[in-house]
Amino acid sequence: MTNQYNHIPRYTTTARILHWLMAAIFIVAWLIGFYSTEFMSYGDGGSRGAVITLHKNIASTILFLVVIRIFWRYTHPAPALPENMSPLMQKMAHGAHHLLYLLLVLVPISGCVFSWSAGHPVPVLYLFNIPQLVQANPSIVAWARPVHEWLALFAGLVVVVHLLAALKHHFIDKDSVLLSMLPERKQR
Repeated sequence: MTNQYNHIPRYTTTARILHWLMAAIFIVAWLIGFYSTEFMSYGDGGSRGAVITLHKNIASTILFLVVIRIFWRYTHPAPALPENMSPLMQKMAHGAHHLLYLLLVLVPISGCVFSWSAGHPVPVLYLFNIPQLVQANPSIVAWARPVHEWLALFAGLVVVVHLLAALKHHFIDKDSVLLSMLPERKQR
């Protein structure tokens, strides 16, 4: 007996691993960043600094992973979208994916500029610091902080829309869009 689940056009295993790894990193980094910005103050002793350092150590990995992911994506095409999707919906899906990739580049870069201009390093997994490309400068902090925060909020919104669209495809359209990014089931 064949399992139709295994005959769905899928992203490559590498693409699926990168997708879910980056999703987990982005969500954790986003939540830590949001928490440190909205619920902590500099009067919290060293705890706010430690939380922000944790945020940077996690979020900075996205810079490296997104390069690998974009390279992989353009050398290994995605599965075709369902034929029942209108051309407009297909263009919107492609546009949304390009927007996600753009945000996965812009949010960490804006975070680096914000951190450097505030005179702080950008550590990666507590192993090393990304070389500082911007000197400490309060006038840069004045625009880099809100740019990073607004880009991060917008990226969070886009991720939620992406998740809702995947769920819509699965539960309402009943097509293979979500399944194409999930691991294959073993035959029983």
